[in-house]
Amino acid sequence: MTTVLLIRHGRTSANTAGLLAGRTSGIELDSTGVQQAAELATRLSPVPLRAVVSSPLRRCRQTAQALVAAQSDGCAFAVEQGLVECGYGEWTGRSLRELSKDKLWAALQQQPSAVRFPGGESMAEMSTRAIAAVRAWDVRMEAEHGTAAVWVAVSHGDPIKAILADALGMHLDTFQRIVVDPGSISIVRYTAARPYVITVNSTTVDLATFLSPPRKRRTRRPKASGEAPVGGGLGAADTAR
Repeated sequence: MTTVLLIRHGRTSANTAGLLAGRTSGIELDSTGVQQAAELATRLSPVPLRAVVSSPLRRCRQTAQALVAAQSDGCAFAVEQGLVECGYGEWTGRSLRELSKDKLWAALQQQPSAVRFPGGESMAEMSTRAIAAVRAWDVRMEAEHGTAAVWVAVSHGDPIKAILADALGMHLDTFQRIVVDPGSISIVRYTAARPYVITVNSTTVDLATFLSPPRKRRTRRPKASGEAPVGGGLGAADTAR
């Protein structure tokens, strides 16, 4: 079972200004965002990453490149269009305060699966292509590096929330319950049986320990890969045992 770290890019000036940056070109990390990316790189430096896959937008590539640079043994880097921000169309670049007065805002909060942004993408389309991208890369990572592979997908708030909702078995209409902050890490392990959501929106997890290779079990009957332990087991680490 491979492990994907879903990382939202570091903070930008658009975040602090309350603007919906969307796919606007040239949006860069601000000083806090640069620091967040550096801290992420330090936290992940002891973890041998097989690949860092990024949205094509600059703020994500900046975050991703910091992670790659901190890998002492090198790390593959790739840009994945499927991880790009939602296409907000005519909403792009406008203030969230202004947009909150639009009648579409209420639908976005209550039934995002029915929302299509004027001149842009629907939330359902965004969800479908982001999930497909992560699952395809996960299959590739396992095929190339085995079930213990750890890799990173650097993306944006809404795509990551959609990926997490899928892994949690939630309908897209409930994905607004998930919080994904700039510079945060959410961890998903995909197995043949089901995905396991290990942590969400973390900025503090000790990743070197958390993602250490699993110990070998001594049991008469090894647990089938992907089975959930009855009673909760040892916790998150037990899903890899």
